[in-house]
Amino acid sequence: MFDVEKIREEFPILQQKVYGRPLVYLDSGATAQKPLQVLERVDWLSRNLNANIHRGVHLLSEEATELYEAARQQIADFIGAAEKEEIVFTAGATASLNTVAYAWGDAFVGTGDNIVVSEMEHHSNLVPWQLVAERRGAEVRMLPFDDDGALRTDLLPTLIDSRTRVVAVTQASNTLGTRPDLRPVIEAAHAVGAVVVVDGCQGVVHGGANVQALDCDFYAFSGHKLYGPTGIGVLYGKRELLERMPPFLGGGDMVDRVTFARTTYAPVPLKFEAGTANFIGAIGLGEAVKFLSRFDAAQIEAHETALLRRAEERLGAIPGLRIYGRTPDKCAIVSFNIEGAHPYDVGMILDKLGIAIRTGHHCAEPVMDHFGVPGMCRASFALYNTLSEVDALAAGVERAVGMLCH
Repeated sequence: MFDVEKIREEFPILQQKVYGRPLVYLDSGATAQKPLQVLERVDWLSRNLNANIHRGVHLLSEEATELYEAARQQIADFIGAAEKEEIVFTAGATASLNTVAYAWGDAFVGTGDNIVVSEMEHHSNLVPWQLVAERRGAEVRMLPFDDDGALRTDLLPTLIDSRTRVVAVTQASNTLGTRPDLRPVIEAAHAVGAVVVVDGCQGVVHGGANVQALDCDFYAFSGHKLYGPTGIGVLYGKRELLERMPPFLGGGDMVDRVTFARTTYAPVPLKFEAGTANFIGAIGLGEAVKFLSRFDAAQIEAHETALLRRAEERLGAIPGLRIYGRTPDKCAIVSFNIEGAHPYDVGMILDKLGIAIRTGHHCAEPVMDHFGVPGMCRASFALYNTLSEVDALAAGVERAVGMLCH
């Protein structure tokens, strides 16, 4: 059974107080907290199995390598990859997306080509494509969303053509919570031979992913948003595409044979894992997947949906408050502003009440430009949040309104 109070007991940080008040942590969209089993696993690895992988014949190295590759298989199973060799470990989602942008983009995007990017993307799925376009003489085209936050997939025929090489789109917006239907996007891209790069940072947490069913070409996410360690990320790529791509970074462990005359590369995925891997982070992420696998995904979804609906109801009743993102299938993220109040001021008042939210542009400035605002307040919920915490948020916002708007 899904018991949120028992789940909370597994997250030590949630037991602390902030300014003498119980911590209400509503910023999981930026970084989720880590359960005890992840913390203990990382600590145990650092104390007992700290040895470089893929290089040594001694026991510690061999055992660390075995656990690292087991984590790769866990991630492959978790997101429905066809084989573990389609999973590349990186430093985070940003590193994953840049790997595709440089390794795929520089090899297969040319002068006169175009790259289609949705308007609701996080900067990490926009800026790398702008850099590719600058280097290769290509054009970046924007796939917009409407004022409810719905992606305008009806405009795909006007944006995707025979010169489209890449379509970059989020599975779930980190600001609006929108979970767009990616099927028409992927079908339109594949119809002209373009590859689809999906930012799964929020989507893999809220609803999960099956990359084979989705039929995307690349999929990226971060460990620290999935209850895992920081500094670890995942890039999924269809094997045939990874095989065609040149390596992005050069160095140790990504090579087969090195001479001054010529270097040959290791097979995928090692070709893209240059240098000393964050093996502790990767194994810790595997432990986070184990933690999540204990629960019924439908129960997590139902719990987070109940949190979202309560938040929209309570916040929506506050005069002068506007919620951004009103699509029916959005994930558990609520971004809002209060007329006459700066989001930073609201965030600071909530902080003094022990409530942690995000304020600013959320690394999604085109979204802010769409609505003509400098920033937003954002509450992002996780499986460990409670309805009483949502009520505390609403009460805190009401107090901020009383202080800032009268």
